[in-house]
Amino acid sequence: MLSSVLRSPRAVRVNIEIMRAFVRLRNTLAMHETLAKNPEDEVGEHDAALRATVVAIRRMVIAIAQREALPATTT
Repeated sequence: MLSSVLRSPRAVRVNIEIMRAFVRLRNTLAMHETLAKNPEDEVGEHDAALRATVVAIRRMVIAIAQREALPATTT
């Protein structure tokens, strides 16, 4: 896993988000038996959902990177 190699807070957060994405994928497969049995036939119908998942992961990674780039403010 990424976090076990890099050992940074950011790597841990990204790793958690990746695992959550795989859990969502597993749950989706469990709900859609035909997709789990023969994904090649059904993937065309799920392209939009897969694209949305990839976009969501990219947005999370960018958001985490932007938060870490901001200097800490103390009040």
